[in-house]
Amino acid sequence: MSYEKPFAGLKVVDLSQGIAAPYCAMLLAQYGADVIKVEPLEGGDWSRSLGVIYGDHTAYSIIGNVGKRSIALDLKAEAGKAVLWRLLEGADVFCESFRTGVVKRLGFDYATVAARVPRIIYLSVSGFGQQGPLAERPAMDPVLQAYGGLMADNKGEDGLPHRVPVIPVDMSTALYAFQAVSAALYARRDEQKGRYIETSLMQSVAGLQSIRMMAMYLEGGTMKPGGAPGGVFQTADGWINIAIVREWEWQNFCAAIERPDLAADPRYANKNLRIENSVPLYAEVRPLIAREACAYWSERLIEAQVMHERLNSYGEFLQQPQVEATGIITWLPQAGVPQAVPVPNIAGAVPLQPGTARAVAPTLGQHTAAILGEHGFGSAEIAELAAEGVIRKDTVVAAAAD
Repeated sequence: MSYEKPFAGLKVVDLSQGIAAPYCAMLLAQYGADVIKVEPLEGGDWSRSLGVIYGDHTAYSIIGNVGKRSIALDLKAEAGKAVLWRLLEGADVFCESFRTGVVKRLGFDYATVAARVPRIIYLSVSGFGQQGPLAERPAMDPVLQAYGGLMADNKGEDGLPHRVPVIPVDMSTALYAFQAVSAALYARRDEQKGRYIETSLMQSVAGLQSIRMMAMYLEGGTMKPGGAPGGVFQTADGWINIAIVREWEWQNFCAAIERPDLAADPRYANKNLRIENSVPLYAEVRPLIAREACAYWSERLIEAQVMHERLNSYGEFLQQPQVEATGIITWLPQAGVPQAVPVPNIAGAVPLQPGTARAVAPTLGQHTAAILGEHGFGSAEIAELAAEGVIRKDTVVAAAAD
C-alpha cells in the first residue's frame, strides 16, 4: 500500500450495473484495487446502452468503469456460477446492484458468499432498500428524484418541477457507498470477519438533501432564500450568478452597481427585509444588470469581493484557464470512441495518464481469457467454456490472437 495506491493488492468482484455501484467500484480501482467487472454475455452492463453508443461504450459506461477489467459470463449456467466462485477466492470486496431477491436466487447472497469468503466486504446497492413495500421495484435516478422530493423542489420559472439532469442521486449513492466500503476495509484490519453493507438510491437522495429537507420541514414546507438579491441574472451577452450572503457584500454590491441609494433604502436594511421586499428590489436590479456584458460585471464584482460567476456551458467550462491550471480534467482516448473524452481526475488519486490501465474503460469481456488464466483455468477449459456459451467466444479468440 501507498498513498498513490492505498488499495493495491485488494481484489474486487463487481457484478453491479448502471452507475451508482459501478462508480463506487471504479473509485476502488482508481485507488489501486484490482476490480474484475463481471458482465452478462449479451449487451453487458446496461450502462453500455444508455445514450449514444460508441462501439461497446457510452459516456455512462466509460465513467463507471475506467480502470476495471471485464469478463463476460453467463451466471444462469452452473458452469458460469462455478467460474464466479473461483473469482471470489481471495476476494476482498463484492459489489452487486440486482433488484432485491435476484442475487439470492443466483446463489450469491451475503450469507452464502460469506460462508465461503468470511472476510468479504459485501456491498448491495438497490433503489428503495432491501426491505419494505417498494423493495423489489426497479429504480433509476429520475425515479428517486421524484420519490425523494428533489424534483418537486426543483421548479423552474415555468412553475413546473424539473429533473436535475446530472444524475445526482446515482452519483451521491456511489460516493456514499465508496465511503462505507473504504471505512469497512480500514476497520477490517482488526476484524476476523467481513461485513454486509447496504445502501440505496433512496437513502442517498435523503442524505444529499439533508440540509434543505430539514429546513423545509422546520419552515413549514417553504424554505427562505439564503440572501437577497441573489441567483441568476441576465446580462447583455449571457447570464451571471450572484450570491450575496453577508451584509458587507450587500453594501459592496450596491457600490459595484453604482446604486448607493439602495444600500440606504430602509426597505433593504437587512437580509430579512430584502427577502420580504424582493419584488421591488429585483425590479431595480435586473434591468440594471441586463445593460452590461458578463465581463463588465465580473470585473466590478471581483473588485467588490462579491461572489459571482458567468454561466458556462460544459464546453466553455472545459476550456477555462482555471480548469487547465488545476489539472482536474484528463482527456482520454477510448476504444471505439472517435475522439478523446474529458474524464475528471479523482481527489487524492494520481492524475490519470492516457494509455495506462487506470485510464481505460474495458470493452465487454475484454479480459475474459486473462482473468480466467489468472484463476487457474487452462486453455482447454477456457475453450470448453467458450464452446458451451458460458463465456464469449469472440473475446477468447481475440485474446489468443493478441
